[in-house]
Amino acid sequence: MTLRLLTAGESHGERLTVILDGVPAGLTVREDDLARDLTRRQGGHGRGGRMAIEHDAAHIVAGVRGGLTLGSPITLEIANRDWENWRQVMAVDAAAVKRKPITRVRPGHADLAGMLKYGADDARDVLERASARETAARVAAGGVAKLLLREFGMQVRSYTRSVGAIEAAVPTPISWDAVEASPVRAPDDAAGEAMVAAIDAAREGGDTLGGVFTVIADGVPPGLGSYRQWDTRLDGLLAQAIVSIPACKAVAIGDGVEGAGLPGSQVHDVPVYDNRRLRHETNRAGGLTGGVSNGEPLVVHGYMKPISTLLKPLATVDLKTREPARAHYERSDICVVPAAGVVGEAMVALVLAGVLLEKFGGDSMAELHRNVESYLQEIRK
Repeated sequence: MTLRLLTAGESHGERLTVILDGVPAGLTVREDDLARDLTRRQGGHGRGGRMAIEHDAAHIVAGVRGGLTLGSPITLEIANRDWENWRQVMAVDAAAVKRKPITRVRPGHADLAGMLKYGADDARDVLERASARETAARVAAGGVAKLLLREFGMQVRSYTRSVGAIEAAVPTPISWDAVEASPVRAPDDAAGEAMVAAIDAAREGGDTLGGVFTVIADGVPPGLGSYRQWDTRLDGLLAQAIVSIPACKAVAIGDGVEGAGLPGSQVHDVPVYDNRRLRHETNRAGGLTGGVSNGEPLVVHGYMKPISTLLKPLATVDLKTREPARAHYERSDICVVPAAGVVGEAMVALVLAGVLLEKFGGDSMAELHRNVESYLQEIRK
C-alpha cells in the first residue's frame, strides 16, 4: 500500500490516535485545515448527547514541521472529552478499573459477534472499539488526504440522498452551500424538512432511521486504479472503504442499482470529443470503467442501516443468564446519515490519494507535481 492508515483508541478512552504513512514531503498541513470536517462530522439532525460533550480537534504530533509534511508518518491525536466521566470504567490499570459487565447484547450491533470472536464476557470490551467514534480519526486522516488531492484540482463532497423512505430530488448543479446549510445536509429543502420531521418522529417512538449518502469527487483524472488484479480495481477499493463505515451495509457506484434493471442501450456512457476534449455524454458509470477512473466525476452511494441502539430496546438474550431480556441501552444517535456522508468523503479521499500516489509516486510534492503534469500533458494529446 502506498498510503497506509492506522487508527487506535476506544470510544470512551482517553484519545483517538491516527498514523498516516506515505504522504509526500512538502504538503502544507495545519490543524485548522482539519477542523472543519471534524465539526461537520459532529453535526446533522438526529445526533445524540455525545456530540454536546465532544469538540473534536486533531492535534498534530509528528510528521509535520513548520507547517509542511516531512515525508515521515503523520501522527494525529483527538482527545475524548467524555473520558473524564469514564476514567474508572476505562482505566488501563487492573487495580483501578471498575467493571460492570454488559451481557444483554444489542441486535444489529457488534456486541454478540465480538464477544464470541474474542472470548469476552463483557460487551464493553467490544463496543468501545466497534463504536463509530473511531470515524473521527478517519475524518482527521481524510482531511490530510483532501489537502493532497486539492493540490491536483480534486474536490470531494457529499450530500444526504435519503433518510428512511424520504428521498431528495437532486438539482443540477448541486448547491453545496445549500447542502451545508441544511440540518440534514440535503440538497432539496422540502425533502430536508420532511427528513427532520421523520427523525423527530423516530425519536418520539424510541426508534432509529437509516438512509443513503452520496459522495462526489470532482476533478479526478482518468487512469487511477487498475484492472490488473481484483484488489487493484478502484471501484473495489472504494466499495470496501465505504462499507467499512459502521452501520453501512451496501454501496453503489453511479447508477449501479438502477442500471441493473435496464438494457445496455440505456446504461452505457457514450464517449465524445467536445472542444478538443474527450468526455462522456452521461455519467451513469459514476466515473469508473473497468476499475479505472475515466475522467468523469466519481459518484459513490453508501447505504446506512438504522442505528442498532434504540431508546426502546429490542428483545435479546442475556449471555450471562441465557434468559430472554431487553437489550442494553448505550447513549446513541437517532440518525447518522448526514454525518456518515462526511465520513464517506474521508474514505473516498483516502482511497483516491492512495491510488494517485501509487500511479505517480514521488517522495516530495514537487516530484509528484512533475509526474502528474507530465502524464496530463501526454493524455491531452
